[in-house]
Amino acid sequence: MEDFVVYSKPSCPYCTKVAAVLDSKGISYTKLTLEEDYTRDEFLDKFGKSTFPRVLHNGELVGGFMETVNYLVENGYV
Repeated sequence: MEDFVVYSKPSCPYCTKVAAVLDSKGISYTKLTLEEDYTRDEFLDKFGKSTFPRVLHNGELVGGFMETVNYLVENGYV
């Protein structure tokens, strides 16, 4: 099973957009939300920057919204 994980934060338009793209294509993912599932310090330790969303696929960083859309296209998901 392929695993997508979306690190998001409340009121983030690109977090909402990436979730909408994944939902529209029937791609399952786990959504983790800042201050509910992880702290800002944990996020910075993991990613080294504070831009949202951060999307992983099978444990590997895909990137933010645009990188994720490009990845989905390049890998035949959309």
